[in-house]
Amino acid sequence: MSEKPTKHTKVLIIGSGPAGYTAAVYAARAMLKPMLVAGMQPGGQLTITTDVENYPGFADVIQGPWLMEQMREQARAVGTDLVEDHIQSVNLKSKPFEAIGDGGQKYTADSIIISTGAQARWLNIESEEKFKGFGVSACATCDGFFFKDKTVAVVGGGNAAVEEAMFLTKFASKVQLIHRRNELRAEKLLQKKLMENKKIEIIWDSVVEEVIGDEKPKNVKGLKIKNIKTNKISELKIDGLFIAIGHDPATSLFKDQLEMDNTGYLITKSDSTETNVPGVYAAGDVKDKIFRQAVTAAGMGCMAALEAEKYLASN
Repeated sequence: MSEKPTKHTKVLIIGSGPAGYTAAVYAARAMLKPMLVAGMQPGGQLTITTDVENYPGFADVIQGPWLMEQMREQARAVGTDLVEDHIQSVNLKSKPFEAIGDGGQKYTADSIIISTGAQARWLNIESEEKFKGFGVSACATCDGFFFKDKTVAVVGGGNAAVEEAMFLTKFASKVQLIHRRNELRAEKLLQKKLMENKKIEIIWDSVVEEVIGDEKPKNVKGLKIKNIKTNKISELKIDGLFIAIGHDPATSLFKDQLEMDNTGYLITKSDSTETNVPGVYAAGDVKDKIFRQAVTAAGMGCMAALEAEKYLASN
């Protein structure tokens, strides 16, 4: 079998989603002829989000998958080479940089924009999977609005879980925080605010066993939870379940090549998307664990493309 010819590009964008597609649009308009390798989940987390109400420019509710389709078509229209492949290894020490796809295709690039994103951690129970997008969510800022005057539960015990619970009290009439231990890991100040909030009830030493709901129309009605100290199973009546047990950035590819924080997020220079390797940029959820919004990811994609353009011009 003959080897596939190496594909070379000035700008290789690894990963799609708002960051990758926006970077592609800007790089293509700068006449850099970028190549975007879409990865395992083209469009990223937005493809599993249904209603999007907070992306600027749309007065009516839009669908996450539709928005990603539009971004992809826009990137294509301005001249991006869109490749259906999944990068499985990179060498950032070589010049030009090298990347190898699943099928052995080799890519070389003068600059790289990493927009591989992050995935929410889930409980990984069958009933959760079934109601994902129908009352089970991993993003309170995306979906909290749909639970006005309803009862919701949040699973988790860290800062994210406490922040999601607090945020949800703006809409929900009651928020139940379910935590497997008997104390929270969140910062003390956050815990204090949580305890003072009359709408929040904490359920300690408990795990979710099952999500209960209707088939038609599909919606969540309650939970079976188990107390891990007594093994007692009880039922909660709720309208929505938010999983807040953390996110995992998709950065295993770059281990030992790029600087990361202790949770695996790529570190970039202040007010920049540049990593510790000149010519390699990171945009979106792969480097951002604070905001994690489509619009901030898109903004970073724009920054990365402009920085890559400047880098290529001076090299």
